[in-house]
Amino acid sequence: MRRFPHLRQDVAASLVVFLVALPLCVGVAVASGVPAELGLVTGIVGGLVTGLLPGSSLQVSGPAAGLTVLVYQAVDSYGLPALGVIVLAAGLLQLAMGALRLGRWFRAMSLSVIEGMLAGIGLVLIAGQLYSAAGLEAPAGGLDKLLGLPGAAADALAGREALASLAVGAGTVVVMVLWRRLPGPAGAVPGALAAVLLATAVTAAFAVPVATVEVRGLFESVQPPGTDTFAVLTDVGVLGTIVAFALIASAESLFSAAAVDRLHTGPRTRYNRELMAQGAGNTVCGLLGALPMTAVIVRSSANVQAGARTKASRVLHGVWLLLFAALLPSALALIPLPALAGILIHAGWKLIPFRGLVTLWRGQRGEALILVVTAVSIVVVNMFEGVLIGLALSVVKTAWESSKVKLEVTDKGAGPVQVHLSGNATFLRLPKILDTLESLPQDRPVELDLTALHHLDHACSTALSHWAERHSGTDTPPVRLTTR
Repeated sequence: MRRFPHLRQDVAASLVVFLVALPLCVGVAVASGVPAELGLVTGIVGGLVTGLLPGSSLQVSGPAAGLTVLVYQAVDSYGLPALGVIVLAAGLLQLAMGALRLGRWFRAMSLSVIEGMLAGIGLVLIAGQLYSAAGLEAPAGGLDKLLGLPGAAADALAGREALASLAVGAGTVVVMVLWRRLPGPAGAVPGALAAVLLATAVTAAFAVPVATVEVRGLFESVQPPGTDTFAVLTDVGVLGTIVAFALIASAESLFSAAAVDRLHTGPRTRYNRELMAQGAGNTVCGLLGALPMTAVIVRSSANVQAGARTKASRVLHGVWLLLFAALLPSALALIPLPALAGILIHAGWKLIPFRGLVTLWRGQRGEALILVVTAVSIVVVNMFEGVLIGLALSVVKTAWESSKVKLEVTDKGAGPVQVHLSGNATFLRLPKILDTLESLPQDRPVELDLTALHHLDHACSTALSHWAERHSGTDTPPVRLTTR
């Protein structure tokens, strides 16, 4: 025990994290359109591989609801065998970014874009899982999912089995919401696990006609990508998906690390090493044909709150997942699919920052607009392009705000007109500057003072020179420019 002074706390925390991770691993896999066992494989790799590597000592990695939509789209477009290649390539890209020490740059990403991305994922996830909760087939696109909900509700209300399935899903959500309020030892049991166990017991006891998880077996589900599968790398769409996997998984992991660091007083996260740890985990997941992984704040916060002191807790949680997958795989076949849909509906709801959006709208409406546009773009278009739209808006907003310029005109009625520019003169403010200058009297000399400008870009400099030449005609007094 002297060698492992915190073993007791870490073992206890690992069991809590295992109980939190188990239903989420299975639920994310089913929602992603892959065998349930592959979610467990990713959780196992997150514990045994990423958990052993340096970076963040207490955050836990595994399959995440935040990547569910992207994984589903990738499997639907390119097939399950291609998933391993995509995840493998994304992991190698993360390793390269970590080696190039790019981890800290993810901390510079606009928080509004990240929250908008998660909100968009949450909306699509909720919409898709509402169909699953009713035992119905969901449309492919995010917008189609939302627009099809009224018709799906009518179909569900018209069918007895769909109503029963929907009741199980709704009951799961209710149990998860209320479970945290229970006092005593019962409240210490993870809500997701309690909800799944109750749903499983009720459906079995009353023979409720709902679909359950299809079990293939751990080793049968693991399908390493064959050499012929790597041909998908010639597809531009696959390359875009790889970049999306790597960037989104890295951003979510490193934002999670920053959040986890605020929850404990232990060693701080080393971001480049954490990025490489995530890359190593995804590389292994790709070789096994499993789901991609990220660090997950729900599991990580549960780990800290359960009293974990070292990385042993997250490694042990991977051991417990491995033992469950190897010894009790048939238990998965008892889990009703609407219960897993309920868990993911609850997870999707938590991805939408309602309070944060209200706060942003009151203080920084530009950031709130970026959040909303990013989320809507993900729903209407797709994940990758939605994030790019959000990033582009963020860059434009930053450029606009950093190009504030003050223009003062002093005209005493006689003598030269004095124009004083201060701030940052960029092409974004050029129309305002030229409109003011071109409205000045043509028959009076102009003194243009640029000494107070912090920045004058090439476009503005050239435009001001051309205006001065035009204003200083043969019958017009010359413009006097004063610069530093």
